[in-house]
Amino acid sequence: MRRGRLRVLLGAAPGVGKTYEMLEEGRRLRGDGRDVVIAVVETHGRAATLAQTEGLPEVPRITATHRGVSLTEMDLDGVLRRRPEVALVDELAHTNAPGSHHEKRWQDVRDLLDAGIDVITTVNIQHIESLNGVVEKITGVVQRETIPDSVVRAAEQIEVVDLAPQSLRDRLSAGSIYPTERIDAALSNYFRLGNLTALRELALLWLADEVDSALKDYRAEHGIDSAWQTRERVVVTLTGGPEGETLLRRGARIAARSAGGELLAVHVTRQDGLRTGHPELLAAQRALVESLGGSYHQVVADDVPRALVEFARAHAATQLVIGVSRRGRLAAALTGPGIGATVIRESGDIDVHIVTHSAAGGRFALPRITGGALSVRRRVLGFALALVCGPLLTWLLVSTRTPESITIEVLAYQLLVVLVALVGGIWPALFAAVLSGLTLDILFVAPLYTVEVSDPLHIYALLLYVAGAVVVSYIVDQAARRARSARRSEAEAELLATVAGNVLRGESAVPALVSRTREAFGLAGVRMLAPDGHVIAADGEPLADGRHIDVPVGRRGVLELNGDDLDVSERRLLDVIVSQLDAALEHTDLAETAAAADALVETDQVRSALLSALSHDLRRPLAAAVAAVSGLRSPGAAMTDDDRRELLATADESLETLSALVTDLLDVSRVQAGVLAVSLAPVDAADVVLSAIDELDLGPGSVELALDPDLPLLRGDGVLLQRVVVNVMANAARYAPPGSRVRVTTSRLGGIAQIRVIDHGPGVISERRDEIFTPFQRLGDTDNTTGLGLGLALSKGFTEGMGGTLTAEDTPGGGLTMVITLPTADREDGER
Repeated sequence: MRRGRLRVLLGAAPGVGKTYEMLEEGRRLRGDGRDVVIAVVETHGRAATLAQTEGLPEVPRITATHRGVSLTEMDLDGVLRRRPEVALVDELAHTNAPGSHHEKRWQDVRDLLDAGIDVITTVNIQHIESLNGVVEKITGVVQRETIPDSVVRAAEQIEVVDLAPQSLRDRLSAGSIYPTERIDAALSNYFRLGNLTALRELALLWLADEVDSALKDYRAEHGIDSAWQTRERVVVTLTGGPEGETLLRRGARIAARSAGGELLAVHVTRQDGLRTGHPELLAAQRALVESLGGSYHQVVADDVPRALVEFARAHAATQLVIGVSRRGRLAAALTGPGIGATVIRESGDIDVHIVTHSAAGGRFALPRITGGALSVRRRVLGFALALVCGPLLTWLLVSTRTPESITIEVLAYQLLVVLVALVGGIWPALFAAVLSGLTLDILFVAPLYTVEVSDPLHIYALLLYVAGAVVVSYIVDQAARRARSARRSEAEAELLATVAGNVLRGESAVPALVSRTREAFGLAGVRMLAPDGHVIAADGEPLADGRHIDVPVGRRGVLELNGDDLDVSERRLLDVIVSQLDAALEHTDLAETAAAADALVETDQVRSALLSALSHDLRRPLAAAVAAVSGLRSPGAAMTDDDRRELLATADESLETLSALVTDLLDVSRVQAGVLAVSLAPVDAADVVLSAIDELDLGPGSVELALDPDLPLLRGDGVLLQRVVVNVMANAARYAPPGSRVRVTTSRLGGIAQIRVIDHGPGVISERRDEIFTPFQRLGDTDNTTGLGLGLALSKGFTEGMGGTLTAEDTPGGGLTMVITLPTADREDGER
């Protein structure tokens, strides 16, 4: 009997539409003539989901009683008796009631599949066993119902029902997922934007890995060896040398260019244990790989290039990053092509990146133009070519000599002279010309085996050899000189472009210029010294013998060069660098001056705001108190006892207002100076909220409470926290529309707790939310009876002083929600 096919609809969170999609697919299949039944579906009271069940036959559920509670479960026996073609089973990770056939619903689904029934089911990403710990770290919620990965991976079809996080929050705010009384708690806890974004990424990456595994199986079954570049996989080769960090960071940047890119590092060890890398460097590089989100691998093989290519192919790599060889040119010439050349030859469709690094001497330096146009190595190679190829050519010509072959012999030696001139220049060519001329005279021109010349034409031939060698070697020498000059000009242009770019980049220009100067001129060290002698920037180390050259940089200091003296052309470049250094230092000074000016402007704005606020907020109660006291002290005034009591009450109220304003001013100054005194201790959030309500004299008609009875104690300062709650609730009550109530909730998410104060007033646009925490800011409010505009600034400072945060969010349906977040006391105790 054919086994049924399993189709899984995977969601990142509740409410994305998995059940709706399952029912919609069931309706489509039924319309195509398939026998589809609802085995079990959970509508959660959602009208749109319930409407999708219309027209689909449903197997009645069975009722089970557990601890006096009636529970309904899927009737597994009933579905098996009904034997539909397709069964719709919601919530695959569900735990069945005690006494059911199986403990888990996925085990019921397994029975349906064994009976040949196709199943369409739903599951959220947080229920997958391997991701349970990750989900707990993201959401702070422990998932009790989990499902083995193998069950989901065994499905013939897995689809992600995707919905953008903000769209899901909008759907939640509209009441399409949870009842109204649960919306605020859900938005502030599980359905936070960051949580939903992380869960969505987790679901997509999990499915991508599953698709990748299926793709590998398909390629293996069909014998496909070539890599299919469905995603970037970057393999970085590590030798255990110092260049490993550079290669890893370059590989990580390549992998990060595409979504879902993977980074793999591999180190090849020989079977005999020889040529292993530095253990400490390898350990550090392995830790770096893991911190970059990659994986580390070790391969044992004698053929390193082949092992690297095979590893890359086995992991379907698209990019292979290797370091340039640390061998010198002589070593490369003697030992043949290195690992890089072999890897490139055998890599096929895998892109190979050969990265330079400091260990290979690949740092920027200006080519030297002193000395001959051709290097000593090339001249030595020219002499060696003449000494080796001359005798070989002579042996070949002697063995094939005939009376008529003199022309061939002359041309052959002429070709040798040209080749030597091309390789080694004029002096090896002259040596080859003289040597070949003597060889021709002794071995090929009569009389043989003597240096005598019977025909004057032979003397002319020898002179022609020498002339030809001189002309060819001169041309080669000039070409080499021009090539070196071109390389020098190119390097100078690159240096000048880099110098100009560093100046444009601003604050990092001076250290970059100093480092570039040392590299360009091959110096041991370079330091930029201020006029007072302190080091502004440095690269390298001074020479042990103290030799250095001091180059003035305008009036801004001295550039100290530690190394050999520079030639005229290098001095010209140094002058350009010095001028750019002067410009960079001037740019730095101007930036510092501008920053200081900005600080002064900001201070002046605060001072202006303070004076503006004081002009009214302090003057009003002060004037009232003075007037009341003056009335009481007036000797000629006839006042009744009621008049005196009224004046005393006015003076008392005014002085109390003055005291509160001065206290706020002192507190904000302490907050800005960073000397706020905070006494941290366990605090009951409910007590703080109730005390704040009493202080504000708010009744049940003004405040609605939804406090979590299981919320642990918070870690904070009770006095400061109450002032924060009072300020926030006072603002909310002031802006709440008539007839509405301010809602205060408490909740816990992992090791943090939140106090949310929610109003349905006009709210604050997102672009101006930061302004409400600015001192002396009323956000356009012209009502000066509300104080100096310090309430939220102080509240934010107090909350941050206690190790928490105060943020503003939109209220679903309109309004502002202030969120006070503090660590729980049990979390703090656990960390200690």
